Amino acid sequence: MTKYYTRACNFYYGTISKKLLKKNLSLPLCGNKNISFDKVELFLRNGNKISSKIISIKSLNKQSEVVKKKIKKDLQKITAKKKNFENPLIMGILNMTPDSFSDGGKYTQTKKALAHINVMINSGADIIDIGGESTKPGSKTIEPKKEWKRINSVIKNFKKKNPNILLSIDTRKSEIIKKSIEYKADIINDISCFSHDKNSLKEIKKSKSTIIIHHMQGIPKTMQIKPKYKNVLLDIYDFFEDQIDNQLKLKKERNKIIIDPGIGFGKNLKHNLMLMSKISIFHSLGFPILIGSSRKRFISQISGVFDTKERTGGTLSSVLFTLSQGVQIFRVHDVKEVKQGLLVYKRLLEQ
Repeated sequence: MTKYYTRACNFYYGTISKKLLKKNLSLPLCGNKNISFDKVELFLRNGNKISSKIISIKSLNKQSEVVKKKIKKDLQKITAKKKNFENPLIMGILNMTPDSFSDGGKYTQTKKALAHINVMINSGADIIDIGGESTKPGSKTIEPKKEWKRINSVIKNFKKKNPNILLSIDTRKSEIIKKSIEYKADIINDISCFSHDKNSLKEIKKSKSTIIIHHMQGIPKTMQIKPKYKNVLLDIYDFFEDQIDNQLKLKKERNKIIIDPGIGFGKNLKHNLMLMSKISIFHSLGFPILIGSSRKRFISQISGVFDTKERTGGTLSSVLFTLSQGVQIFRVHDVKEVKQGLLVYKRLLEQ
């Protein structure tokens, strides 16, 4: 049986985008008038056989009834505004761990962690994502009590001090989720997609917290040992669709879902590049998209001898490239630099 997937493509920006929209020559991406498109890439998958073709929106009525019906259905999701995500949001990373891949050990003390939160907020962060367990390649699981001990002093007073900033908790454990929700966590960011702890989803469904549906192949300890896909783009699309509709059964929670394809989580360089280059395919699922490319290994794999410790240039390039495809949330270490890039990019589009 053939399955079809629709990816918005051939984008226009800023003034040009608005002119084309006025003339009904393009469609808005996620309701954003600053990004529009006039073509889609239609993927066809039949078993192991995959092909694709570019279709102009103008020529849609010339397609077969099956294709026309599928694309029109997907276009409703692709063009719809994502409530509370009309503007790109920056998620600042706070790793309160001794062993995270980039900043392990820097913010394990409460005083330093609180100071860094203030720096990120003042630098333009809309969300602070706090984690007490490293999930870098090769990392091991720690006990919930140990994880909570690392982060509880920061979590407990976060919303009192920062009522207008979204609090995200990076954890795989129901015990941490439950306690964080008690302290008004807005977002739960579980990289295992709630498979690590079967009680996690129960805690989520009791709450009003937003859920990040994250893709990871394997577990942190083994995920980078020869990751393999039939087609990384379509496999992950199928994963999201199956998790939301069948595994997690989130029909009632659909208005509080964010999807994250998991750059670097069970992916090699080729996989990561394919995901980022065609990330707009996930808009046809109908949810806001988050990307976490900050300081990831793919940057050094591309830049070689030009790699740097912070990988700011590579991070910002990946942020702006995926922003140009309508990604709404960026999980980053260097908040001020990314905020600066977003502001300059936006102003240039307005000219």
